[in-house]
Amino acid sequence: MTSSATAPAVTITPEAIKHLEFIQAVIARLGNGSFLIKGWTMTVAGVFFGVLVSRPGWLLALAGLVPIGGFWLLDSYFLRQERLFRKLYDDVRKPGTNVELFSMNVQPYDSAVSWTGVVRSHTMINFYGMLALIDLVFIGWGVVRAVTS
Repeated sequence: MTSSATAPAVTITPEAIKHLEFIQAVIARLGNGSFLIKGWTMTVAGVFFGVLVSRPGWLLALAGLVPIGGFWLLDSYFLRQERLFRKLYDDVRKPGTNVELFSMNVQPYDSAVSWTGVVRSHTMINFYGMLALIDLVFIGWGVVRAVTS
């Protein structure tokens, strides 16, 4: 005997759909902000690296770590906020949710998304870690040039 098991139809109210649209708009803005931060990071790091190629110096290379670290933390903030809003979105979309309608409060999810987890995520390590590694090579090159001069 075959039975066709179908999932029960889930009815989402128009208000809940609007709530989900608001949350999705915030997620999109956070993603766009993260993209812009990465663009600024590449620009600033590129300027430092360009100057270091023509005039290598470990002090300037060391100074180049400051904006990379700053942008890393700022982008991590945006990524963490995005993850928090994704958790809110996931709860709002579920039937029978206890999330207040049109609430944008992500505080209940704070413990689920750790700062250290976001800062050390593959996304952050691959982008900012690579730039920091390149900068560390310039620091080493500058130190070697200063010692041998």
